[in-house]
Formats: sequence, C-alpha cells, structure tokens
Amino acid sequence: MFWKNFLKLCEGAGKSPTAITSELNISRGSITNWKKGSEPQPMTLKKIADYFCVTVEYLLREEDDPQSE
Repeated sequence: MFWKNFLKLCEGAGKSPTAITSELNISRGSITNWKKGSEPQPMTLKKIADYFCVTVEYLLREEDDPQSE
C-alpha cells in the first residue's frame, strides 16, 4: 500500500521516486525495499508525508479505503 501511494504522489509531482528520495536524502536501496512491500521507518514516513503535504496515514492507507477520502 505505501509503494502505490508514494508512486502516485511522485507522478503527481512530476518526479521519479529516485528524484524524491535523493532530495530527501533517503538511500536508493529503500526504493527497492518499498517495491517489495516494506514500509519506511517512522521518521522516513514523516519526512515523505511532510514533503508531499499529506499525512502518514494517507501514505499507509489502502488504495480503495473509502474512509480515507
């Protein structure tokens, strides 16, 4: 769920996940782990949420969660 939400936000910003993680000083290896289903550490989640002006809960929500709209 995190990866899909992160990818969607990156696309909306017109940037690649690699570009975003580079701007945020997050390792490139993190992208690979996230694609495989891992979730970022809490501090990393907060950094990403702040970057996109969304909540951590938004990043972790199920894509079709009707309560998250």
